[in-house]
Amino acid sequence: MRIISGTCGGRIINPPKNLRARPTTDFAKENLFNVLSNRIDIEDAVVLDLFAGTGSISYEFASRGAASVTSVEINAVHYNFIRTTAKGFNLQNIHPVKANAFLYVKSCTKQYDIIFSDAPYDLEGSEQIIDLVFENKLLKEDGIFIFEHSKAKDFSSHPNYCETRSYGSVQFAIFRA
Repeated sequence: MRIISGTCGGRIINPPKNLRARPTTDFAKENLFNVLSNRIDIEDAVVLDLFAGTGSISYEFASRGAASVTSVEINAVHYNFIRTTAKGFNLQNIHPVKANAFLYVKSCTKQYDIIFSDAPYDLEGSEQIIDLVFENKLLKEDGIFIFEHSKAKDFSSHPNYCETRSYGSVQFAIFRA
């Protein structure tokens, strides 16, 4: 697993064996960021990474110049890995938060340019985060919300849905404010 581009492009991310996250593949991540860079200015963006896991997506946004990246992760081992890795890569624009993503979204008063959510595919009710993001108005005008999911899910009937991008077994449903 590596950071694809930006100031830390090419740096390797080495999570310890006890991390139980399923990180987004480099192939899927690279393609997603190609799509995003054509739709929104990542540089200076305010980003929220929900279910941050290894922090791979957070590092990518930070490396590409995002103004700030809030990485929400409930697992203490994962949270500490994100903190340590961000510090080691000198990514001072990453702000890890140890919290339940659902509760964080419900209580958050900040707005973001980009929100990324990669809940565990088997997490019951994970798609509820989509409605919570829009109900709580967490996206700025013209903001983008990306929800990573398995092929078994279809969000095309959601009123904020734009499209789905598929990269192998990884699906990204893209929504707009």
